[in-house]
Amino acid sequence: MNMQPIEFARDSDLRLSRAALQRAALRARELAVQTGTCVVVVQHGVLTQSHPAAQDVPLKAQEPMAPHGNLP
Repeated sequence: MNMQPIEFARDSDLRLSRAALQRAALRARELAVQTGTCVVVVQHGVLTQSHPAAQDVPLKAQEPMAPHGNLP
């Protein structure tokens, strides 16, 4: 098993996956605030539910700009 940090992976999808997961978590919290629902998280094997407050969630998840080289 490779024990190097994920930021050093050769595959760019793998290298950028942590940031993508953080954006997805932020978006889930934004949606939970808008709909008044809870967020379910498993940490260290323990399932928890929390109701994020509007002041705990930034205004908008910032999506990265798409690189120009990938356009058809």
